[in-house]
Amino acid sequence: MSNIVVAQAAEAAVNLNPGLAAIGYGLGAIGPGIGIGLIWAAVINGTARQPEAQGKLMGIAWTTFVLTEVLALIGLVVYFIASAA
Repeated sequence: MSNIVVAQAAEAAVNLNPGLAAIGYGLGAIGPGIGIGLIWAAVINGTARQPEAQGKLMGIAWTTFVLTEVLALIGLVVYFIASAA
């Protein structure tokens, strides 16, 4: 009988409010948004200072942009998992 109570308590602890999950994802998306802005600001600044380095800067910028965007996509997946529960 106690196993059933433990299982019910564990299920209740996992169930999140979808509204709270949306707020959490919104707050979690702020970090990658700021990061992407800083990446492109650095590329613009670097290109303005040294135009011949634009190709190398763009390669680095796209790589870091993709890595930063993956963080936002992971947060989106976690949001859908939390709201589906």
